[in-house]
Amino acid sequence: MAAFDTARAHAHAVLRVRGLALAAAALPAAVAVVLLAGRFTGRLGAPGSSDAAAWDAVRWVVCAVAAATLLVAGLAGRAYRRAVPPRTPAVPLERAQAPELYRLIDELADRLEVPAPSAIALTPDCDSWLEDVPADRRAGLRATRRTDEPPAPVLVIGSPFLWWMRAGELRALLAPVVAGTAASADPDIAAARRFLRSLDASLDEAAPGPAGAAAPAAPTTGRRGPAALTDRITRRLLGACRAHSAELERAVAGWASEQARAVDYGLRIAAQEQVGLAYAGWDRLLTRVALPAWRLGRHPAHLNAGVVAALTELSRRDRLADGYGTRLGDRPACDLLEEPGTVDEAVSLLAAELFFGRPASGGWRELDWADYPAEVVDAGWRARAAALQSALDRPAPQARPGSPTLTRLLVRLAEGDGEQLAAALTAQLARTTAPAPLLEPVRTGRDLLVDHVTAMVCCAAVDTAGATPGLDWLDGPVLLIGGVRRTDLAAPVAQAVEQGQDGPLRAWLDAADVRLEKPVRL
Repeated sequence: MAAFDTARAHAHAVLRVRGLALAAAALPAAVAVVLLAGRFTGRLGAPGSSDAAAWDAVRWVVCAVAAATLLVAGLAGRAYRRAVPPRTPAVPLERAQAPELYRLIDELADRLEVPAPSAIALTPDCDSWLEDVPADRRAGLRATRRTDEPPAPVLVIGSPFLWWMRAGELRALLAPVVAGTAASADPDIAAARRFLRSLDASLDEAAPGPAGAAAPAAPTTGRRGPAALTDRITRRLLGACRAHSAELERAVAGWASEQARAVDYGLRIAAQEQVGLAYAGWDRLLTRVALPAWRLGRHPAHLNAGVVAALTELSRRDRLADGYGTRLGDRPACDLLEEPGTVDEAVSLLAAELFFGRPASGGWRELDWADYPAEVVDAGWRARAAALQSALDRPAPQARPGSPTLTRLLVRLAEGDGEQLAAALTAQLARTTAPAPLLEPVRTGRDLLVDHVTAMVCCAAVDTAGATPGLDWLDGPVLLIGGVRRTDLAAPVAQAVEQGQDGPLRAWLDAADVRLEKPVRL
């Protein structure tokens, strides 16, 4: 309990800062009351006395300071009450949707001797944490349970864990997280966290994190008058609380980890290995598989099932992951859901909106993995081929557009027009393509040209050589010729773009029976 006592001591320190702030706000008013009472009782500056004028001046000054202080304190208090701490977008999971998962968590909490989370939610991320119940749900939960105690926090689980982890692994992984509900139930720690979150939220700071620790507040610009003064006060309060807040959360995390050692500790060590694997697979699926679909306004409806396929493929290819395949015979944690497919659809849509935003035109159209090659791979290739064709026509926009053939493209590259095409293509994409919020590596104009030339070659191969678009779970869109993935196209395309040497690419196209003179279908 030493760590828990340490956490409570730091919570008390935060609350003392709050108390000192309240005392500082009330002190001028208290002095003003004393001075006014002295005036009416005749004990301080009685009328007619030699010091009456001096005491009257002091009273006016103190009353003015008290009024200003109370006004600022009122504005700050209103800002803190109205501030809504940011919440991580998540899909709520009702008990009827996952009774077995709720039962697993309830049994885990009972074994840890801590309050069970009040609800469970899923987020499209590789992390898990506790989050306070939204204010609009607190009253309902209190009425249902007929108690004035604050409801236990919501357990937010990263959806990739639920699909990739086995049921036992998930239980072991969540044990330290669930153990943290004890701290949320402590009134002093809960009050300190609420105070810190209200300070953060009033400055429009990002959510402090899973445990609710306050983050350093950045200076707010563009605010003047009382609002600027309130922001300055808030930053000073956060500065006074920052060290105690960090130590509070560190102590809570240490206590929760120690409590969880009694539950599946050995299995938790193995499950931690799966966390890194799940993160790598999830990131790769989003950037290489989901992002091309999102750019076309399509959202894959089963991203979590896709990450299982991607990680299974990784375990098949990578000798370092040989042991991962054996665990696939155990029960997956998603079996704890009544309808995993329906939940996966909701989480996948949230992922699209969270990591990409809304499509440029219209709403999202749901996409099944079976339709991905035709509706994303082929469509994406042809969109890039059309963009490249526009770049080819750009030097002479008034002239009749040229034919979209590989012959024309290769001639331009052999003439050394790669830089010109890359610049035209970059300018065109900057006007027509909105950047995705999902972080991507910065790509040069030459990289974009290589990508678009590859797309046009793939289109020609599909149109004239019987090739087909395909999906690789780890690499995204791929070209299949004779049912075999071709991985040898990158080098000749790069040589043609970067050096103007089209011979290797022509040899590749000839070997694949691709007709250069036939227009590509855009």
